[in-house]
Parts: sequence; C-alpha cells; structure tokens
Amino acid sequence: MSASDESSSFSAESYFSTQPPPAGLEQDIAGVKQFVQRQASSGRNVVLVTSGGTTVPLELNVVRFLDNFSAGTRGATSAEYFLKAGYAVIFMHRQFSLQPFSRHYSHSTNPFLDFLEIETSETSSPSSQIRVTSEKERSSIRSAAGTLHTLTFVTVNDYLWLLRAVSKELSVLRRKAMYYLAAAVSDFFLPRQKMSEHKIQSGKGSLHIEMDQVPKILKPMVDDWTGKDGYIVSFKLETDQTLLIPKAQTSLQRYGHQIVIGNDLNRRKFEVVFISWKAHSASTSTPIKVKEVLEEDSRFAESWIRIDPHDNNKEIEEDIIAELVTRHEAWINGG
Repeated sequence: MSASDESSSFSAESYFSTQPPPAGLEQDIAGVKQFVQRQASSGRNVVLVTSGGTTVPLELNVVRFLDNFSAGTRGATSAEYFLKAGYAVIFMHRQFSLQPFSRHYSHSTNPFLDFLEIETSETSSPSSQIRVTSEKERSSIRSAAGTLHTLTFVTVNDYLWLLRAVSKELSVLRRKAMYYLAAAVSDFFLPRQKMSEHKIQSGKGSLHIEMDQVPKILKPMVDDWTGKDGYIVSFKLETDQTLLIPKAQTSLQRYGHQIVIGNDLNRRKFEVVFISWKAHSASTSTPIKVKEVLEEDSRFAESWIRIDPHDNNKEIEEDIIAELVTRHEAWINGG
C-alpha cells in the first residue's frame, strides 16, 4: 500500500462537501448544545478533550480498515485533571478507548464493581441503595457529576465531522472554551468515491491503494469554527527528537493557535515541551494574528515539563493541565 505524493489534496471545505456526515451527528450535537448551555449559565470554563486513534475504512461495507496506535491514555488522564481543576469536559473519544476514571479499572484485578456494595435497610425494604465504598471513587464520581459529557467516534470521518460541529457549539463561550486536541488522527484516508463497495478480494494478489491526505483542520478551526477566540492546544508526536521543536514551531506559524505540546514517542510519559508565542501583549483583547507576531518577534517560548520516570504515583498530565489552566486564565483575562 502506498500514499502517492500526487494524491488529491482536500481542503477542509472540499472534504465536508464531498464526504457524508456520520449517522447520529445531529443527535450528538443536540446533546452538546444542551451541555454547553448549562455550563454557560454557571459561568464554568469548558474544555473539549479529543482522545484515542481513528480508523480508515477501506470498503463501504467495512471488513478491512487501517488503524493507528492510541489507547487514549493521555486524553482520559487529562480529562480527569481538568475536571478536578473545575472545568466542564466534553470528552470526545475513540469508541472503547480509555475513559476518565474508569481507565483505572480497565486492566485491573480490582474492577469497579469491587468498590460497590448494597445497603439494605433494617425493614428489608426492596429499595436498597448502592454505596461506593472507596473515598477515591466517591471523589471521582463527584468530580464528574454534571460536568462530563462524552461522545464517541471510530473513523477519521466521524472525528472530523464531530470536531467541526462541537467546536462551533463551543464557540459561544468565546475565550472560556479550550480545545485540547490529544487524539491521534490519521494523516491519510480513502475518500468514499474511491472505496470498493464490497470486501476487497485477496485472490487478486498484491493490494495497492492510493490514499488522499486528511485535510489540515487547525487553520479553519482557528479562523472559523471557534470564532477566533478559542484557546487551542495541539500535540506533536515525533520519534526523532531533533525534529520535535522545529516542527512544533512550524505548526504555530502555519495555523496561529496558542500552544503545541511536543512529545517524543519514547519519553512522552515523563517529558513534554510546550511551544508557544513568546511575544504577547497583556493588553491585547483579541487573538494576535500570526503575521503580526512574526513581524514583531519571530522567537518562541519553550517550556519543558519533566517528572521522575520511576515515580509510579505521579502522572505528567497533572502538571500539564495545571500549566494549561494557568495559561488559559491569563488568556481569558486578555493576556
């Protein structure tokens, strides 16, 4: 299988005009709208956390598909710390990937049901209650009550349609909305028009598929979907650490969002780097345009977060979210 350099280039606009929306999109967005309205009335900050990987179907009647590696650990863990920091969270995740709080029991010898017990009244009333026996789990349930809304996707097409629709709903919160894009999104896809209707037959020998590049959605997200006010955090994963910072800087220049968090594949659990604009005016009331920043100061701020890789009681996402909460508050206040 090969991805040709001459494959079609889809802009975001052409993508959404040619690829069909997923079933159930309208129902999903109706739920998001209600959730956002409740949080807006309470004055709470809201973060969209995307998490997990995306599949690329190879047939219309899907038997075969391509996948990318992501269990959703960073997204699920980060959502927990956002909730603990007082944010409401829209958790948009790959179906069956890890989720906040329940991630602790997915591969555990102490499943979640072990923390529950039935309380029976002395009168033997049939209205018995279920009690959570662990203080940690009680705290988790309180953290999520009314402030966690979940959505699922499977394919890259599901992801792109959901991301655009959810971002537009969140844009009503203006600077109080954050977009934390931790999902591992496929770089290439097979347009519906090129898919085989039925299962690709192996009897034909070698399989050669020319795929198209998934449109770069950060630019329309910055300029249109979020109303130019959203606080957008993207991620850059590399296996060659020498490419990490240059590519993160290029991403900021190209798309004009606020932060790129760089991860080296083999060090991502205990070390990340924040790349952001160094030149910021505290009195600026609207987002600084990329062109203006580059003319004034082309240098970037580089901040590393590191934890002890041998400390099993510490998760780096705790420090990542603490730093982002501080920076987002400054953004809300016009910094």
